[in-house]
Amino acid sequence: MGRNAGLFIGLGAAVVALFAADLLTGDSALGAETVWGVLTGSVTDETTRAIVLSIRMVRVVVAATVGVALAVSGLQMQTVFRNPLADPYLLGVSSGAGLGVAFFILGAPLLGWGAYGAWQSVGLAGAGWIGAAGVLVLVAVLSRRVKNILGVLIMGVMLGYVAGALIQIMQYLNSAEQLKLYFLWSMGSLGHVTAAKLWVMGPVVGAGLVLAVYTIKALNLLLLGENYARTMGLNVRRARTQIFVSTALLTGTVTAFCGPVGFMGLAAPHVARMLFREADHRVLLPGSALLGAAAMLLCDLVAKAWTLPVNCVTALLGIPVIIWVIFKNIRPS
Repeated sequence: MGRNAGLFIGLGAAVVALFAADLLTGDSALGAETVWGVLTGSVTDETTRAIVLSIRMVRVVVAATVGVALAVSGLQMQTVFRNPLADPYLLGVSSGAGLGVAFFILGAPLLGWGAYGAWQSVGLAGAGWIGAAGVLVLVAVLSRRVKNILGVLIMGVMLGYVAGALIQIMQYLNSAEQLKLYFLWSMGSLGHVTAAKLWVMGPVVGAGLVLAVYTIKALNLLLLGENYARTMGLNVRRARTQIFVSTALLTGTVTAFCGPVGFMGLAAPHVARMLFREADHRVLLPGSALLGAAAMLLCDLVAKAWTLPVNCVTALLGIPVIIWVIFKNIRPS
C-alpha cells in the first residue's frame, strides 16, 4: 500500500469516527444503543427519532458538507491566485451573501417589509444566496473580460468593500433587536439548517464539487502560472471562470445557509499539502475535502461541548496553521 493510500484510509476513518462522535453528542442524553436503534429502525419513539434524524443527523451532515466545500474552494483560490493566504471569501462572494442577509434582516424593516411582502417569503438562506449569486454573476463577467488575475482579485476586494459599506449604513439605521439578529448570523451556525434546507444546500454544493473535479487539470497547469498554462493549450479565461463559478457555488451556498465560517478554507489545503507532500490536485483536492470534513466535525464537537459559536472554534484551530504558513514563507534577507 502506498503512502497516499494509507493517508486517505486514515483520513476516511477519522471522518467516520468524528461523524459518529458528533452524532452521539447533543443536549439530550441519548446512548449509542438508542442512536443505533433509531438508525436501524428498531426504536420507534417519535420524539427520539426526531432528535436523532431531524436535528443531530442534519447538523452533522451540514458540518461535513461545510468542511468539504470550504476546503475545496480554498484550495482553488490558493492555486489560481498563487497565494498561500488566499481563502474562499477572496472573490467577495461571502460579502454578497452578507449583503443579501443584511437586506433581509436590516433593510426589509426599513422599507416596511418586516411582516409581509415577497421578500419575507425568501427566508434568510434565500436572501444570502441571492446576494452571493449577484456577486457570482459579476465575478463571472469580470473574469472573462479582465486579462490580469490581479485585476480580478482587486475587483473582488472592491466588491467586498462596497457590500461592507452598504451593510454598515443599514446597521446604523436599525434597532438593537435587528442588529442582534444580524450579529448572530455573522457568528456562523450549523444548527439553523433544517432537513428541507439541506435538500437545497446539498445539490448546489454537489454541483460546485463536480465542477471543481472537472477543473483539476486546469488547476495543475495553473500551478506554474498562466503563461505556462497558455503554452500548454489551456484556455485560461474559460478555466478561470469555471473555477470562480465552482468557488462561488461552494462558498456562497455555505455562507448563505450557515453564515461566514472562517479559517477552514484557508487552513485545510495547507494541512493537506503538509501531509501528502504533493502538488498534484488529483491528490490534494480529495485530501483537502477529507481534512475539511474531519476538521469541521471536530469543530462542531467542541462548539456543542462548550456552547460556542462555530466561527470561534474554527478560528482557534485555523489561526495556528496560518501562523505556521506565514513563518514557513518568510525568507531571511
